[in-house]
Amino acid sequence: MAAYLHIDGRELAKLASRGQIPCRKVGGKFRFTKSDVDHWIELSMPQLDKRRLAGIEKGVSRHHGFAEEELLLHPMIPDGGLAVPLDARTADAVIRALVDVADRAGVVHARVELLNEIRQREQLCTTAMLPGVAIPHPRHPLPYDIARSFVVVGVTTSGIPFGAEDGSLTRLFFLVCCKDDRTHLHVLARLARIFHEPGAIEDFIDSSDTEQLAERILRHEQAALARPS
Repeated sequence: MAAYLHIDGRELAKLASRGQIPCRKVGGKFRFTKSDVDHWIELSMPQLDKRRLAGIEKGVSRHHGFAEEELLLHPMIPDGGLAVPLDARTADAVIRALVDVADRAGVVHARVELLNEIRQREQLCTTAMLPGVAIPHPRHPLPYDIARSFVVVGVTTSGIPFGAEDGSLTRLFFLVCCKDDRTHLHVLARLARIFHEPGAIEDFIDSSDTEQLAERILRHEQAALARPS
């Protein structure tokens, strides 16, 4: 587990002993369940610093056989997978509009099933994890409902109440749909690193059209990869 999270074993033991990471103690030793830790990573990402995020992404990438320092997010956006502006004024309209963007891009097999999965995930816990940004995604991987793992991005003209804990409004939406858990976690870690890039969120929101948004996503992902982890 220390290798998976790319942290020192002593630091992991401290997190476990303080109850800061899901685990149980058996015979005096800590035992971890990967699915529980993956869920913990997803929920903790907004609070993690750049060093920890880069480390987690490195460990997860090595564990699952990903090329850890190659572009991931930009290549996952299909042609037609950006919407500026995204035509929506409510949270549910945002979800429907994002799925419609993906559907028109030809990466969705079962639109209704995908919509229901994303809505169920939002009912469990909001995906508006950072000010101005939400990352809606299905509750579980979807090996059959989608043609391939993808990300579509939309920017609304005004803020949407999307359930942020601080009550702030959201304008930037990344719909993440993956065929497996390993890709899903890798994408979330990469997004979190990109959001830590100075001015990234503001640049995305201020994009005037889809071409400019695509260029800025690529530029900020390259910048995140160029920074020492």
